[in-house]
Amino acid sequence: MKRITVYFISLLLLMTFLNGCSQDDDSRTDLFQYKNSYVGDSSAVGNIVKQLAHSEELNQISLETQNEPYGITLEYKDIDAERLDDEMQETVIANSTFLFALIKNVDWIIFKFPDQEFSVTKEKVEDWYNTNLDAIDNEQDLKSLIQKQLNAEESVHPLFS
Repeated sequence: MKRITVYFISLLLLMTFLNGCSQDDDSRTDLFQYKNSYVGDSSAVGNIVKQLAHSEELNQISLETQNEPYGITLEYKDIDAERLDDEMQETVIANSTFLFALIKNVDWIIFKFPDQEFSVTKEKVEDWYNTNLDAIDNEQDLKSLIQKQLNAEESVHPLFS
C-alpha cells in the first residue's frame, strides 16, 4: 500500500510539473478582456502595457486622469535594437494602436525614450489607419491592421510628421 501511495504522489508531482512547464503562449492574457477600460483604471492600463512590445524596457507609466483630454505617458529605458529609430517608431505605432483600441477614454499617449519623445493622439492614429479603432474587437484583427500599415513603409512617416 505504501508503495502505491509513493507512486501516486510521484506521478501527481510529475504531472503538476509538466503542466506548469507547458504554459508558455497560453498563459498570456487575452488583451481584449480589457476592451473598454478607462485611463483611470491603472490596473487595466498596467496589465495591457505589460503585454505590449518592449514592456521589459518600460521604466514608468503616468496617467493623466484629472483633466480632459485624458492621456498616458510611457517612459522607456534604452531599447537594444540594430535599427533603433525604426524600432522606436514601430513600438509607438503598435503600442498606441492597442492602447487606443482597448482604452475607451484615452485621447493622447506620449512615448519617452532616452534620446527621443513621440506624442500621438487617437484622432491622428485613427486618421492614419482610416479606421475607427473602437470598432475592432479582437487581437488578430488589430495585429493584421498594424502589420498591413507597417508593411506600407511610405505610410509610416506621415504619422510622425
